[in-house]
Amino acid sequence: MGLRSWWRSRGRAEEPEYVVPPAPTEQDILVALNQVNAMLTANNAPPVVTSRVVRIARTIHQTLPRLSQLGLGSQESYSVVATATDYLPEALKSYLRLPREWADSRPIDGSKTALLILVEQLELLAATMDQIADAANRADAQALVAHGRFLEAKFGHSSAGGPDLNLGAP
Repeated sequence: MGLRSWWRSRGRAEEPEYVVPPAPTEQDILVALNQVNAMLTANNAPPVVTSRVVRIARTIHQTLPRLSQLGLGSQESYSVVATATDYLPEALKSYLRLPREWADSRPIDGSKTALLILVEQLELLAATMDQIADAANRADAQALVAHGRFLEAKFGHSSAGGPDLNLGAP
């Protein structure tokens, strides 16, 4: 560094270099879901919790290959990733840190126990993941409907009666 460079830079704070972490990959999401499963198993979570978490994880797993159809920067894609890597694990951690007897029987929010609060949160996540999965599948479903209309217009047969597979005698 020469005198001129030093003179220009004096008094200026070194600007920190910001590194944006890469977006989670499909593999990262699957690892996060496996960690959630391990939490459930290690802490002997109640069946009412386990069944809901399994439902959410299954929906996320089925939706992952279709995330690109939602748009990689879309709110829906973000919600799937955040649910797998943040929302679901955090809800479970908060509940599982509590003593089981206390969490399942002691009201903490009005008349709701920690277990009931967790179940409500899991139901909300499950409903949201179901809506996102429907949105991801809708494009292919609409393509199927459009193709059926094309075939009907092209060949003029209604699909209501079913195909006529009787080709006659050989």
